[in-house]
Amino acid sequence: MRFMQHKAFDNKNILVVDKAPKDQNDHTWCFWENKPGLFEPVVHHQWQQVHFFSSYYSGLIDLSPYHYKMIRSIDFYNYVLQEALKHPNVTFKYGNVEAVGNEGNRGLVIVDGERYTADHVFNSILFTQPTVPAGKHYLLQHFKGFVIETKEPAFNPMEATLMDFRVSQQHGTTFMYVLPVANNRALVEYTLFTKEVLAESEYITALKKYISSYLNIQDYSIVEEEFGVIPMTNVKFVKQLGRVINIGTAGGQTKGSSGYTFQFIQKHTEKLVASLLKHGTIEDEESFMGKRFKFYDTTLLNILSNNTMAGDKIFADMFQKNPTERVLRFLDNESTLEDEINLMGTLPKGVFMKAALQEIFK
Repeated sequence: MRFMQHKAFDNKNILVVDKAPKDQNDHTWCFWENKPGLFEPVVHHQWQQVHFFSSYYSGLIDLSPYHYKMIRSIDFYNYVLQEALKHPNVTFKYGNVEAVGNEGNRGLVIVDGERYTADHVFNSILFTQPTVPAGKHYLLQHFKGFVIETKEPAFNPMEATLMDFRVSQQHGTTFMYVLPVANNRALVEYTLFTKEVLAESEYITALKKYISSYLNIQDYSIVEEEFGVIPMTNVKFVKQLGRVINIGTAGGQTKGSSGYTFQFIQKHTEKLVASLLKHGTIEDEESFMGKRFKFYDTTLLNILSNNTMAGDKIFADMFQKNPTERVLRFLDNESTLEDEINLMGTLPKGVFMKAALQEIFK
């Protein structure tokens, strides 16, 4: 978040508020790019070959010209903090953000009882879960991962598993992914798209079963763990309220149908910065393209929420029947209308047409 303390900062100074210092590796972010990106210096590992497994289609997919990239949060934090140290106008404060809002024509933030005002407040905190109106969809993407190490080589670090749907689908769309960073070290993550999270023991049981049964690894140690929950929804998030600009998931930057967030945050941030530099204000109107992709997301959410078709069948058809480049452009909201027509033609027309019409006539 970007703040200015009313009496201590002018409009060229930035105050970044966080709950605590970022000194732990608490997340892993993965995304694909077809060229070196802003955070290329901290890409921990990347793959151009990925496995896809399901009962409908399995294969080793060449992502070229894309690479699937992994960033560890601790590397990201250190990189950003070191960059910030080069700029004396950036100050960090650690504490509990109690509220954000507006005070007159300025943004207001309350941190541990202290009040700060700013020309603009960039807020990434989702203080409350959004109300889900009738007719809207709200699923959770929840996941637990183990970083495991083995004594003997067990992985090919040149090949990742993007989606493995061979695990039980009893809860809903469920898959594993495996990201090897060395021949004896990998992140193994259990991911579900459902309305409720599971008991912790269920994630652990599923991970251990997969590691032993599908990876055929019996002797390993768990060196790190992570857990997360991301909303998958077509509920409209408030992007801006006066001088408060919501960013990240709080600003609706999580893709509703897939949960992908990292790259959408970067694109949104670039747009906000460009607006500030050009106009001195925030102009964040949604484009026609953005609205088009929101409709696609809503249609898929309809299908997943109502269990009209299994999620593994949908993703299998996407990857089996389309050039990989087209699928990745589509999931990145960067496809052309021709791409989308061709991709839609490879999916079950009756199911998707019915879901689309339901959403149009709500």
